[in-house]
Amino acid sequence: MRIVCVGAGPAGLYLAILMKKARPESRITVFERNRPDDTFGFGVVFSDATLGGFAEADPESYATITRRFAHWDDIDVHWKGEVVRSRGHGFAGLARSELLAILQARATELGVELIFETDLPDVAALPPADLVVIADGVNSAFRTELAADFEPTIDWRPNRFVWLGTTLPFEAFTFFFNENEHGLFQVHAYRYAEGRSTFIVECGEQTFRRAGLDKATEDETVAYCEKVFAKELGGHRLLKNRSIWRQFPTIKNRRWYAGNKVLLGDAAHTAHFSIGSGTKLAMEDSIVLAEALAAHPRVEDALVAYDTARRPAVDALQRSAQVSLEWFESTPRYGELEPLPFAFSLLTRSLRVTHDNLAKRDPELVARIDRRFAAHADAQVRRGEVREESRGRSTPPMFTPLRLRELVLPNRVVMSPMCQYSADDGQIGDWHLVHLGSRAVGGAGLVMTEMTDVSADGRITPGCAGLYRPEHVGAWRRVTSFVHQHTLSKIGVQLAHAGRKGSTKAPWLGEDEPLDAGNWPLLAASALPYKPGSATPKAMDRADMDRVVADFVRATEMAIEADFDLVELHFAHGYLLNTFLSPFTNTRTDEYGGSLE
Repeated sequence: MRIVCVGAGPAGLYLAILMKKARPESRITVFERNRPDDTFGFGVVFSDATLGGFAEADPESYATITRRFAHWDDIDVHWKGEVVRSRGHGFAGLARSELLAILQARATELGVELIFETDLPDVAALPPADLVVIADGVNSAFRTELAADFEPTIDWRPNRFVWLGTTLPFEAFTFFFNENEHGLFQVHAYRYAEGRSTFIVECGEQTFRRAGLDKATEDETVAYCEKVFAKELGGHRLLKNRSIWRQFPTIKNRRWYAGNKVLLGDAAHTAHFSIGSGTKLAMEDSIVLAEALAAHPRVEDALVAYDTARRPAVDALQRSAQVSLEWFESTPRYGELEPLPFAFSLLTRSLRVTHDNLAKRDPELVARIDRRFAAHADAQVRRGEVREESRGRSTPPMFTPLRLRELVLPNRVVMSPMCQYSADDGQIGDWHLVHLGSRAVGGAGLVMTEMTDVSADGRITPGCAGLYRPEHVGAWRRVTSFVHQHTLSKIGVQLAHAGRKGSTKAPWLGEDEPLDAGNWPLLAASALPYKPGSATPKAMDRADMDRVVADFVRATEMAIEADFDLVELHFAHGYLLNTFLSPFTNTRTDEYGGSLE
């Protein structure tokens, strides 16, 4: 087999190593436009779980890599003059130059041909090959040339960041947050070698421009960041290595292969540096592609298998990375948090680490968090008074009480609304009693009814529940009475009008005007009094609006009479209140014209 790799980063080199091991007779050539010892950035970081996969794929390179690692288990979060340390995470750092040197040496040992300082201008310049691996990074020229085949999308994120290094050897994966007259700056830092650490500085666009960093040279950037983090650096210097301010691109491709060409690593996808997974993804891509090529004699079949097997894992990690980067883009919103809840929010930001997962890693920290949360919940419920017995209590947050104005929920478990389509002209029966009552018996702090319509013509289907006839009150009171008498749960009703989605004729439709088929749920098609057509409903006038408002007022009064603890108004997209009323301005949108004073 003849394999050509474009790009001698971790993705291209690792695939070459794995394929040469699997097929020693193959001729494998890796082209790289830079010199062997050129590298940008400073360190790379892997979790302990990731390293296990490398050990299985190629024990020889794994052994060399791990001998040179800087390893740590802790994460330090510096916020408002305090440090919150979380233990038990398991990370390892290594200089990117070291990693490349190890992979280059291993590839050469196996007989891979490495050709440096050769910039292939386009696909036509490639030598003949059975497989072409495009691993030329974030700014892949070959992906751009073959964009019609791969269909890439690039989402340039708004924050600015610069990749720096420092002589300060951090003991933990460290986050700093400092604010000056220009705005908030945050740092992601970790040790990767003796006396060397990565030091990534990130800030928002406005902060970046207010500080004049849009015009700064590398040296000016270093000087500015040393000033912002002078206390944290403690006299240590920052280091530069092509340290220019960038925006992070989230890269995706609809297809990762075209013919005998395949994307690998950053050319195929990126994941934000806040979860430290770019190199991990690249090398794991190589493992899966090598396995697919070993299992399928035909290259075309192997590339299909690679895409099928690898994409779900990449998609999942990119989703986590998206949540993580958005957390750091939104850091100012957490500015009022105290150090402990702020650190907990940061640690669990990507949803890869949950409350339970963190409790396994660092039970002492989570116990502190739970005790603080329980005391805060107690104070919120008692309007500032904290009972002495609650101060040392470590209750899981889900089971702490919550005050909503005058309503106190026994816990934070809520059964969300779910339509049952089991009513008769809005009238509920035994099904709702058992359905809602059993959830209350199960211990939910708040049980919410399904969407309950304020008028007969506001329903989506004839089976929707309602609060618009006197007899509806008694049916609902039967449910609320059971909940109140037999459980500690509270029960709320969700009031709504479907608007143009309504399954019966709305009062503002003309006699011969059909409902808009584009807005009609398939579920209700059999209940239509008119056949769906293309006519657009006429605008609501003031009388129509007054009638709808009166319906909501009447339904609310009925909810009080039925002894509900809470009323929720349904403002979801496509429903009536979202369409013409604003809960804040009490006005209609322009779609209907005029205003409701």
